[in-house]
Amino acid sequence: MKIKTVEFIKSAAELSQAPLDGRPHLAVAGRSNVGKSTLINYLLGRRSLARTSGKPGHTRLLNFFLVNNAFYLVDLPGYGYAAVNRKTKSQWGPMVHEYLENHPDITALLLLMDLRREPGKEEVQLMSWLGDTGLPFFPVLTKIDKLKPQARAKKVGVWKKQMREEEEFTGELLPVSALLKKGREELWARVSPLLIPETDTGDDGELE
Repeated sequence: MKIKTVEFIKSAAELSQAPLDGRPHLAVAGRSNVGKSTLINYLLGRRSLARTSGKPGHTRLLNFFLVNNAFYLVDLPGYGYAAVNRKTKSQWGPMVHEYLENHPDITALLLLMDLRREPGKEEVQLMSWLGDTGLPFFPVLTKIDKLKPQARAKKVGVWKKQMREEEEFTGELLPVSALLKKGREELWARVSPLLIPETDTGDDGELE
């Protein structure tokens, strides 16, 4: 996909504040500090559109980016070990679930998972819930550049074996890395048919 334009539209703290104009929404979810901001910047061909942070729990709102004036990419708050107060953390799950379950324009979700870990309880539960909702989701392995090639290949094999044992999982794992320049085109090739007509897609865009 050729990324021609990207515009940050707004942040939303509740479903009523989310854009509702008929354009498809592609949501990005994952544990805190899984590398969501880095992946979003890489997918959109921008260097600092989504802010990165070494502190877990940096994203606390739903952030909406309008891509090619055709669809929204939505950065969801991270789940898991976010270093925030209990009240704030307890509000994230209901807000995200309400958005994913009830917004009429949500079309697909990228589920980011750290290759160095193994599928955790949160990921399995989320995949089970997504399966019940019928929302298409794409599992993406991040942090692959943190491992050497041999260890990386071995770990990907472990993930594939374990995920085959999960009834909730029926897709294909996709390793993606901005540092290694890997997986971007493959990911867009899988997702873009759900977002825009095939005639509107183009070659990979350059950084601007």
